Amino acid sequence: MRRRAAIGRGRAEPGGYGAGMGRHGKPDDTVVHGLEPFNAEPPRTALAERAVTPVERFYVRNHGPVPALDADALRLTVGGLVERPLELSLAALRAGLLPLAEVAATLQCAGNRRAGLAEVRAIPGEAPWGPGATGTAIWRGVRLADLLAAAGVRAGAAHVALIGADRSEETDPPQPFGTSIPLEKAEHPEVLLAWEMNGEPLPAVHGGPLRAVVPGYIGARSVKWLQRIEPAAEPHPGYFQAVAYRLLAPDEEPGPGRGVVLGEVALNADVLEPADGATVPAGPVRVRGYAFAGGERFVTRIDVSCDAGATWRRAELLEDLGRWAWRLWQLDAELGPGEHEILVRAWDSAAATQPEDPATVWNPKGYVNNAWGRARIRATS
Repeated sequence: MRRRAAIGRGRAEPGGYGAGMGRHGKPDDTVVHGLEPFNAEPPRTALAERAVTPVERFYVRNHGPVPALDADALRLTVGGLVERPLELSLAALRAGLLPLAEVAATLQCAGNRRAGLAEVRAIPGEAPWGPGATGTAIWRGVRLADLLAAAGVRAGAAHVALIGADRSEETDPPQPFGTSIPLEKAEHPEVLLAWEMNGEPLPAVHGGPLRAVVPGYIGARSVKWLQRIEPAAEPHPGYFQAVAYRLLAPDEEPGPGRGVVLGEVALNADVLEPADGATVPAGPVRVRGYAFAGGERFVTRIDVSCDAGATWRRAELLEDLGRWAWRLWQLDAELGPGEHEILVRAWDSAAATQPEDPATVWNPKGYVNNAWGRARIRATS
């Protein structure tokens, strides 16, 4: 077993707000990685309960303070390489100016499961995300493609910048969070400008009153507190596009244009229950978890081993919410007394599977840990 390495910038710990709900409506057992900006994930077992993640259990990844925005005063501007620049209120969008749309979509932070990479080698300055920096919701709003069509994208545009109202101190000088996606993706019907999450108004901590939802892409592309949309010839030049969300080689230093831009989510799966480190009664044990394939791919098979990889069984795939959502899975196992290492690996529609060892995907930002999911548990008689 590898020794757990330090990750810098403090430690993850439960919210500690007292019984019931705490900061931003998150339950007291929420794992909080930072208070300002607020970054938090649910305990892994909480994600195993249902295919649609309750709002209070949905992870939060922020780069600055949650801005205080008035939904009635919101003005969304569309500029850049367009024929008809637009300025729209949220009321106009909600009133049917464009066709309403809904999508069940999983969002996943690029740093999901970073703690597993930190067991290989320290990752200073980065939050030690476990497997809970992901979740699935029903998002409702309008299609970005319809808004772009209304504005008329001009020839030469290849990317669409999405810029939020939040300002991050991670940059010098501070700048709003902004990123971009390829125009081809922006014009797909699943990409939304959403003001509802699971049938309720979008909470401020999750980007309300209006956010982008870019299914199949890392969560950073689903910009919160959306204020500006700008088709352009080149990717957005800001820090979070040009520097932050890039996959670096193990010996590579971050810098503008270095590494590989993170877009589509890599195939991933993990064990949610029993939790890593848990003690369970020997005998029948139900093993549960999630799997998600980004881009245009979907999960086709889940293999689970309860004996550290000596033998494998196929797990049952549970409710199918559609192309853009994860699949929860389960397997009923019989565990004798003693130590057990449960492993999971997913397969997708491109016949791809996950790498076995997190050491093979270690990188200095701790992104894209999609190695086999692991839970080390003890069964007692």
